[in-house]
Amino acid sequence: MSQHEDFLYQDRAAAGYQRSPPEWLSDRFFVIPLSIALALVISSCAPPEEPGKHLFILSGQSNMAGMNPDEAFTPAIEAEFGEDNVIVVKHAVGGQPIRRWFKLWKPAEGDEPNATGDLYDSLMTRVNLALIDTKIESLTFVWMQGERDAREEHGQVYEASLNGLLGQLQTDLSREDINFVVGRLSDFDMDNARYPHWTMVREAQVQFTEAHTTRSWVDTDDLNDGFNRQGREITNDLHYSVEGYKVLGQRFAAESISLVNKSGGASRSADRE
Repeated sequence: MSQHEDFLYQDRAAAGYQRSPPEWLSDRFFVIPLSIALALVISSCAPPEEPGKHLFILSGQSNMAGMNPDEAFTPAIEAEFGEDNVIVVKHAVGGQPIRRWFKLWKPAEGDEPNATGDLYDSLMTRVNLALIDTKIESLTFVWMQGERDAREEHGQVYEASLNGLLGQLQTDLSREDINFVVGRLSDFDMDNARYPHWTMVREAQVQFTEAHTTRSWVDTDDLNDGFNRQGREITNDLHYSVEGYKVLGQRFAAESISLVNKSGGASRSADRE
């Protein structure tokens, strides 16, 4: 401002005139606060992010087929995470080897028998239907199988087969953070008399699960005594008693819940209330 302009301003001020604020003042103190206010309003109006659901996939052969999730597994899972936050998908077929799930399965020697993966495909059809328009917070795979592989003497490749099955799931479901719970074979044939690789498969199941913190196994040694679903009394049987299947569901649920909580997968669901 020139000296002449400054005197003119002083004269006008003395006469009651008010000096207009400079242009930079109006821009910064009026336009910017308005933008911030609009952003705050928009942010406060945005709907909260919906929590994802916890998916539990149950599969295997006869002892998984014999377990009814509604008896013990699903109620325990829903009590922990909320009924609306849980999806349980089960598909199991008795008497089947792991090669009907793991598509790249190979025997320890030779090329026979061949892997098919057809039961895996049937399982994934059900899983994919459950995933339509659904956000998944955590994913847990629960596996009860191995009897047939022990009988056919494929224990040498069983741990590798479990790793392969997990990798197959990770690829097809596009996520690495899959929890894996295994039901270890019972004490049915600890001398390997009828199922030559019984103890070998048991050991492979434990080794697989203890190799990573996102995996766990459950004990089934005390589940094969009592009365079965046909009302027949059993002792150290290949299959489990009525009560044994309920306890199996409880143990599967407990290990699944532990893995989900340990991984932090339940953090957002805990805020659902």
